[in-house]
Amino acid sequence: MYKISLFGGDKKISYKPLSITLKYLIDDNKLAKNLPNLEKIFNIKFSELQKKSFLSSDVNEIRITKPSGKPDTIIFYKVKPDILNSDYFRNQLAEFIVNLQSEVVENLYIFIPSFSAVKKYFDNEEYYYQSMAEGILLGNYSFDKYRKEKQKNKSLSVYFYAEDKTKLKSALQTAQNLISSVNLTRDLQNEPANNLTPDLFAKRISNELSQLGIKVTVFGQKEIQKRKMGGLIAIGQGSINKPRFIVLEYKPSLKSEKNKKRNVKTIALVGKGITFDTGGISLKPSKGMGAMKADMSGAAVVVGTLSAAAKSNLQVHLYGIIPAAENMCSGESIRPGDIVKISNGKSVEIDDTDAEGRVVLADALHYASQLKPDQIIDLATLTGACVVALGEFVAGMFTKDEQMAEQFYKSGMKTYDRVWRLPMWDDFNELIKSDVADVANLGTTRWAGAITAAKFLEHFVNKDIPWTHLDIAGPAINNSSKSYTKKYMTGFGVRLLFDYLSNKI
Repeated sequence: MYKISLFGGDKKISYKPLSITLKYLIDDNKLAKNLPNLEKIFNIKFSELQKKSFLSSDVNEIRITKPSGKPDTIIFYKVKPDILNSDYFRNQLAEFIVNLQSEVVENLYIFIPSFSAVKKYFDNEEYYYQSMAEGILLGNYSFDKYRKEKQKNKSLSVYFYAEDKTKLKSALQTAQNLISSVNLTRDLQNEPANNLTPDLFAKRISNELSQLGIKVTVFGQKEIQKRKMGGLIAIGQGSINKPRFIVLEYKPSLKSEKNKKRNVKTIALVGKGITFDTGGISLKPSKGMGAMKADMSGAAVVVGTLSAAAKSNLQVHLYGIIPAAENMCSGESIRPGDIVKISNGKSVEIDDTDAEGRVVLADALHYASQLKPDQIIDLATLTGACVVALGEFVAGMFTKDEQMAEQFYKSGMKTYDRVWRLPMWDDFNELIKSDVADVANLGTTRWAGAITAAKFLEHFVNKDIPWTHLDIAGPAINNSSKSYTKKYMTGFGVRLLFDYLSNKI
């Protein structure tokens, strides 16, 4: 892991010792003609083998060593237009920075291709630059705090060169604010559950966010009982580590008189905070259960999003609502067949104690509704059924609000925290009917599991408030879809929400 500093390079380049230059070349059928120009610009000479190899369809890069050390090494990387997308440079640079770890390098110079060559894939130039900086920072992430022998952090200065220095400077700052918050989310996700009980989670959140000016309020067991949050109480009662209900509030510093006069949007973000999930009495198989330390990923995304908003002074008023509990097995655990009452007065029949996330979210969504925000958004690693339907790298989106659906889809395609809409038709309500309670926490069949979970949540949201549920069970967990999601929990959702909320300004 590097200690990385990002810079917007000046027109006059002064190469420092132990340096590598990365030059992107768009494969536009003019590469053969441009190679002589590159030789002049960088004062190098390609061998015939290098030329032929680079111009072939099987080789993406050539590497030139310069004895003069200005720079020490040049890497020419060929970009094929037919495989470009908005995540291309983010993904490629994340992999590049991982591979760079084994080299003794202190300075990296990156020459960004002209925006005109890629504008089909990016809605603006600044975000194009930002995606590259994000790749460097995302690829540099590691979680090794518990290893006795840690790799010593090396310093790496990264200099970007682009057509528009002003946009580049803004892009680098946004990327640093945003990815530091994504990495906060990843740190929380990757933390072992013995060091992130509900109480420790609440204290960690308070320590991280209070210094950013975010108000943090934590309800303990007595306050939770006083507020009759029966879902949270029931799911957490089997653990010696009792639940916490965490309320965050971020208020922007209004930048101008115009902003002060207009109505700033208020949005409530609700995140599932199950700090470990055994499945309760409906015990999960042991294989893969260790990943359930990340069953609080929805809550971690809420924390990361408010952090990013505060660092960038995003002009949106945000609440973060986190019901935190451990779903454990004991003589005090909730049982299948039990009936619990949620804080809005509705009763829930517990058919499966492993469908616990929706039960704690019920209290949180009711609390969020009482705040009367302009919108409510919840995130949860809620169902394996969503992963079966959409795969590991896409979140399920559930909403009846067309504008929210459209904007989330656009933000997902832009950031590559992608979402796909699934139906919320009322026909599915038949599957969660109960003969003994207002609603059952599990569908009567195995079909449409992600949808019935969303329909359950709908019972606890004020119908007058636009609401979207995001099931992030697949993309929150490490997966092989991208170079920056392979090894650790991913932080999926922070970049998505940040872009979505930026459009509310």
